[in-house]
Parts: sequence; structure tokens; C-alpha cells
Amino acid sequence: MKDAFGAPQSLLVLGGTSKIGLATARRLIACRTRTVWLAGRPSPALESAAAELRGRGAYVRTVDFDALDTESHETTLGKIFTEGDIDMVLLAFGIPGDQERDEEEPLSAVRVAQTNYTGAVSAGLVCAGALQAQGHGSLVVLSSVAGERARRADFIYGSSKAGLDAFAQGLGDALHGTGVHVMVVRPGLVRPAGTARSDAAAGTDTRAGTDTRAGTAAEAPLATIPFTRAPLVTTPEAVAAAIVTGLRRRSETVWVPGALRAVMSALRHVPRPLFRRLPV
Repeated sequence: MKDAFGAPQSLLVLGGTSKIGLATARRLIACRTRTVWLAGRPSPALESAAAELRGRGAYVRTVDFDALDTESHETTLGKIFTEGDIDMVLLAFGIPGDQERDEEEPLSAVRVAQTNYTGAVSAGLVCAGALQAQGHGSLVVLSSVAGERARRADFIYGSSKAGLDAFAQGLGDALHGTGVHVMVVRPGLVRPAGTARSDAAAGTDTRAGTDTRAGTAAEAPLATIPFTRAPLVTTPEAVAAAIVTGLRRRSETVWVPGALRAVMSALRHVPRPLFRRLPV
């Protein structure tokens, strides 16, 4: 159960090496979260993340989880909930893909869609059912502003996030009044703290978390577009802070940075012929 200050006592991160997921876990541990589950494919990075969180005073366990293996989700995730109530689930896995390659290789595009949407729908429904059965909890879904409107530069990734965003909103409506809170988080371009803006130009994939395998994280909102300048660029730590604030307020949608709400609202209404000519 959440404590008197509304902080979750237990956390499950789907995408256990996600930079945003781990930044959120650190912040919540500082707010008295005591149990953390990191779900992802077995890897040294997953074990290193678990060890770091243990060093902060949390009881941390890892679990083998693959977003693409949807047939295993009910069993794998169900076992976690049998160990005790989970106050918060953070759905943080995904892959950015490679737009040019994905257009040429349809199976690569399908993998993006299956990971970011199909895998998330499966895991989201399993966790939502478990949260509803225990009568409380929050499901936080990492979406992206890329899903707000399809862009030529990343419409395959963007469409997968658009589907996820719509699913999460509908799930939130379906669970309204059950004691389960669903919050959709839409980050802008996520860069690690201290990363220079020239990284994207230098070829660094600033959209990805640690790697792009299913079951790990990929913070992949907006690729290099002109309006992602300083006020609209964010960091995993800033997203984590917004998540914690949103939980306290029981927000349904969180934009990070907040200015993106107005930017994307304007872009959403730009006529399509004009939108095609914009350098986005």
C-alpha cells in the first residue's frame, strides 16, 4: 500500500534497464519505496541496475521478461503479484527502430510494432488485471510525443506509440472507479543529464535507453527536429520527477517538459499540406 504521503511502497519496472525507469526508481526509493522489481531480459546491465538500487536501501529482485513473448506474460507477471501487492507498475520498455531500414525491411517494422504496442498491450492488461484484483495501485505508461502526429521521419515508431497512448487512455477509462490509477507520460526528446545537444548530429541514438532488445527500455520520443531545443528537451531525471509529481496529483496525462502540451496542440492542427513542408 502507499504510505501516508502517497508514495508507493513497491514498484515493478517493465523494462528494467530503462534510464527513465531507473531514475524513477531512485527517486521513489528516496521517498520510502522499499521493494523494487526490475523486469527485463537477463543481462549484466540488469544485474548492475539491481545492485545499484540495493545500494540505495531497497529490496530489489530481477525477473526474466521479454516483451515479444506475450504467451509468457500472464505467468511471469502473475508470479510477481503473488509475492505481494504492487503499488506501482511502470511500463517503460520499447524500441525506437530505424525508420529507413524498417521501411525497406517490413519484418523490422513489425518488430517495432509488436514490441511497442502488442507487447505493451499484453503486459498492460495483465498488470491492470492484477492491480484491479488487489484493489489499488497505479499503472504508469511511458508514451511519447511522437505518437501525437505521424511524421515522415519516424512514422513507424510514432504509430506504435500512438496506438499505445490510445490503449492506455482507454484502459484508464475502463479502470476508473476501481481504485486503479492509469497515468500516461509523454516525454519530449530525452537526453541523459549532461549530454551535449550535438550528440544526435554525431550519430548517438539519444532516443534509446540502454539497448533496443525487447524487454529492455527505449526512451524514444522525438528524433532530431528543429523545435526540440533546450526548453523542450528533457532528461530521465526530469521525467522521473514529473512521474512522482503526477502520481501525487493522480494525474491522467503528464507532458515532459510541460511546454510540449502547447507545442503539440499547435502542430496537431496544422493543415496536412503545410505539415509536410515543415522540417519535422
